[in-house]
Amino acid sequence: MLETYRCKIIKIKETDYEDVKKLYFDEKAREFLGGIVDSERYDNNFSKMVTYDNGSIYWVVRHNATNEFVGLVSLDKHHDGLNTEVSYQFIPKWWGYGYAEEVIRRIINYAFEELQLINIVAETQSENIASCKLLKKVGMELQKSVRRFGNEQHIFRISNSSC
Repeated sequence: MLETYRCKIIKIKETDYEDVKKLYFDEKAREFLGGIVDSERYDNNFSKMVTYDNGSIYWVVRHNATNEFVGLVSLDKHHDGLNTEVSYQFIPKWWGYGYAEEVIRRIINYAFEELQLINIVAETQSENIASCKLLKKVGMELQKSVRRFGNEQHIFRISNSSC
């Protein structure tokens, strides 16, 4: 388990099924992530998250004081097949309070310190202004834009300065 000042970041388990499902069926949370998914696709995605079959790590984020589900964060292979990507989804009620920034900073530190990664990328729709702002706030820089999933995507990168 990883921690921040306000959150616990815990490797995903089967018992997190219903909490994570809240994200995948929330229109606002999924606005820039391809929309709500059907139950079959969710079941398939959740199964992959729990089994970590390709070196991916998925964590649920819970509030320290209440244990309430806040969101989901992961480290996974990026679409380029070369880089590791940090991804995140948070329940909209937690937006705007700095939880995502807190958690993403902790995951980046974990990736650099514990996993010894040199670079981390993040990809978000260019229209997702809040996510672009967040990625810049945690020290990531815009590297390039690509067209993927029918939209312009911004790819951000951060490098481990101690390497």
